[in-house]
Amino acid sequence: MTAAATRTGGLPARLARVFRLGVKELYSLRADPVLMALILYTFTFAVYSVSTGAKMEVENAAVAIVDEDRSMLSARIADAFMRPYFKPADAIGAGAVDRAMDKGAYVFVVEIPPKFEHDMIAGRSPEILLDIDATAMSQAGNGASYIQNIIQKEVVAAFPSLAGTERVSVVVRAKFNPNLKSTWFTAVMQVINNVTMLSVILSGAALIREREHGTIEHLLVMPVTPIEIMLAKIWSNGLVIVVAATLSLLIVVKGLLGVPVAGSLLLFVAAATIYQFSVTALGILIATFSSSMAQFGLIAMPLLIIMNLLSGSTTPMESMPRWLELVMQTISPAPHFVALSQAILYRGAGLGVIWPQLAILTAIGAAFFALAALRFRKALLAAG
Repeated sequence: MTAAATRTGGLPARLARVFRLGVKELYSLRADPVLMALILYTFTFAVYSVSTGAKMEVENAAVAIVDEDRSMLSARIADAFMRPYFKPADAIGAGAVDRAMDKGAYVFVVEIPPKFEHDMIAGRSPEILLDIDATAMSQAGNGASYIQNIIQKEVVAAFPSLAGTERVSVVVRAKFNPNLKSTWFTAVMQVINNVTMLSVILSGAALIREREHGTIEHLLVMPVTPIEIMLAKIWSNGLVIVVAATLSLLIVVKGLLGVPVAGSLLLFVAAATIYQFSVTALGILIATFSSSMAQFGLIAMPLLIIMNLLSGSTTPMESMPRWLELVMQTISPAPHFVALSQAILYRGAGLGVIWPQLAILTAIGAAFFALAALRFRKALLAAG
């Protein structure tokens, strides 16, 4: 009986072959210390360090005061800049502002004009100049609002008659992240981005490893089909990533960082499993265009950078040009996984809310899988 003739059988036999091939992949992964170390690092130290180090809110910002009034009110404003938002304000002269800003010594310089308190008592509306180093973009925007509130608070405290003069009182209630901690956002998004990166790398590396070790020829004479080989690589590598991501959410994000997980973790795992089908198929597709691990890396890394930066995990999708937003939502599964992950983990959404994203993920995954299967079959025929 020929090998081609034996590549038949019912569904149970096919599933058994897929399972055994997947177990082989898990053994191969366990024998690769570099990939094991990469998985451990990516879902532990990388998540923790990025979440605690890359903050968007103002913290310990350098500020200087040009006090040309020398009054009790100006001194009160200067003393109001305190940690953890600002470092204690340094007093500098007006002539030193440009030089200090050019050197990057301060992010903010508050210039209080002469007779500021006198003008306030007289009922005038004096102006305070705020110089901002906008190269520190996130601190510049948030810090300007902080400083405005600080000055307004101190002026009202010094002149109680000014309180309540505003015609409109704005009351802000922040939902899902009431203290506006960037760590809550960064930690979860880092896990999601790492899922994308490692899923592509592991599945593609598994196929490249078969080719470089010469075991692809062994597969050609075995009673297995290209589809079965692909499914084995997808479920085995996907299982590793889903388990690692779940443990990272529980131990690192929820445990060490104290980020609350609002929704169902089981629903997130189910959605991540569907997402794995898409991105691992993409990794196999990229590997079919690569002849070595180095070439695979050169192709995969630019794609991964674009997928992560334009997925909505760094900046909102709505801030992109409309045509780019439509392109990413059509060809990339990442924006849909980010949207449903945010809905589940931040807002506690259920299946009734996220099912459109799940349906699109399934469709994109099926397209990637079909294209990868076509390419993989041609590669096996060329190798045979």
